[in-house]
Amino acid sequence: MAVDAVDKVQQLLTGNIDLWTGTIEQKSSAGRGNNGKKHLHGIKKLRELILELAVRGKLVPQDSNDEPACVLLEQVAVERDRLVKENKIKKPKKLPKIENEEPPLELPEGWAYARLGALINLVSGQHLKPTEYSRECIQDGIPYITGPAEFGCISPTFSKYTIEKRALAQTGDILITCKGSGIGKTNISNRTLAISRQLMSIQPLLINKSYIKLFVDSLYGYFQSKGTGIAIPGISREDITECIVIFPPLQEQHRIVTKVDELMALCDQLEQQTERQIDAHQQLVDILLGTLTQSQNADALAENWARLSQHFGTLFTTVASIDQLKQTILQLAVMGKLVPQNPNDEPASELLKRIATEKEQLIKEKKIKKQKPIPPINSDERPTAIPIGWSLLRIEHFLDFRKRGMITGPFGSALKKSEHQESGVPVWGIESIKHGRFTHRNKIFVSSEKAKELKAFNAAPGDLIISRSGTIDEICTIPAGTENGLISTNLLRVSLLDSIVMPEYFCFIFKGNDFVLERLEQLCAGTTRLFLNQSILKSLIFPVPPLEEQHRIVTKVNELFTLCDQLKDRLQQNQHTQLLLTDTLIQESLK
Repeated sequence: MAVDAVDKVQQLLTGNIDLWTGTIEQKSSAGRGNNGKKHLHGIKKLRELILELAVRGKLVPQDSNDEPACVLLEQVAVERDRLVKENKIKKPKKLPKIENEEPPLELPEGWAYARLGALINLVSGQHLKPTEYSRECIQDGIPYITGPAEFGCISPTFSKYTIEKRALAQTGDILITCKGSGIGKTNISNRTLAISRQLMSIQPLLINKSYIKLFVDSLYGYFQSKGTGIAIPGISREDITECIVIFPPLQEQHRIVTKVDELMALCDQLEQQTERQIDAHQQLVDILLGTLTQSQNADALAENWARLSQHFGTLFTTVASIDQLKQTILQLAVMGKLVPQNPNDEPASELLKRIATEKEQLIKEKKIKKQKPIPPINSDERPTAIPIGWSLLRIEHFLDFRKRGMITGPFGSALKKSEHQESGVPVWGIESIKHGRFTHRNKIFVSSEKAKELKAFNAAPGDLIISRSGTIDEICTIPAGTENGLISTNLLRVSLLDSIVMPEYFCFIFKGNDFVLERLEQLCAGTTRLFLNQSILKSLIFPVPPLEEQHRIVTKVNELFTLCDQLKDRLQQNQHTQLLLTDTLIQESLK
């Protein structure tokens, strides 16, 4: 490649730093404890582009004084014959000819093409029985590695040792994963190793080892595609050895490796710089949102919000920060700081008195059974303070007593796998709750006859469904217009007296009240994962405002959430544009 063309490529790489560092793919952080995963898409693509340009001969200029690669290919053949005669390597299978096939890429001056197997010796790993290795270092033993889980940043880490020397990788060999989800991942052996059948060892013959690793790394997507559609993904020896490669003269290989190392070091710096900027931005978001939650009342909050809203465009520039803003809104709502209190609102405690009278009448009429007394709330169970007019209640205070107000989904033989259908009455599961909203993503259906048999587990519009295992703060209201369905064993169904607590407001408490959430996590802690049951829910204390205030809170939260969602939509559109620009730049570089 001519010097001026190389300079153009260099300008594309280094002259668009803002685009490479600014193109970030982000996933929502909705939910307690989630941080919003960030994927530095631009820098990842830059690394891939550097590899692609390197193996296409577009990263450094060619030098007509370099010995042509076709001569190197002849020297490799001689070297292989020598190693076979000396019993240092096995004689390989004959490779298919490529005389009728086009080279995969345009050949730069002085380059040649061949099957990868013509340039390397490939060693397949072998499985060792548990009796053939130890987790303790043994005399005369060597490390034994079984897969990419033991790959370090550059070289493997060791946790097993063996004296069996059936399939060995030597110092400097390129280890490649050939089985499992990590196929195509590579590492460099830093000593003699025994390798399992999940790995192969690539031993370049007279070819620059670092260059061969660059080429193999550039084939990662190709190897991944070869393993799709298979129960256990994998690539064969032939997938590696029969791959057609173009390769430069040895001197150019050295220049390419030096340039790639230089550019990858730049990528490392950009990555660190971008991550530092993201961390600094997150600290700023934390501090400024903290000023909102520390507001003394709704009036003070309005002032702080007005100041903050002037900087929304520069402050909330990530999906994670917008999700954090939404979580702060929930916190403010359930702290009583989002809307002003009205002394004329009827407290929930007064509503409870009327409900108690109604209950007594229904018990006298034998329409409902007498219930156990609700335990009093002890002083050590109370939060530090609640707003004037609010009440502290247990969930039993506002469960719908006219039916079974809370129930766990059917266990075991109540709903057998053989009774599942592809259509019919839906059975809602954890997948039906997404970011506090109901989704029709159920995986199971049952017949109408089975649904009648399990009618106690029915969930109707207005009911709440709550995840019982793992993500215990996942909760949503079944919206109006949704067909009746059943709950699965992984859910709790809660039916509330909406004359005391609005279902939407209860979701806010469950997702946004730190006092409730911290207590919930303490009580649900299990051996392996969090687990929620009815007893735990009954033991929780919920701060409940007057019903009129709940309506004002729900209206305000929905209004602010709509603004947040609009902000997120604009952000995601901008990010999509950046992704397209990055991909366009890559295509331009490869022309």
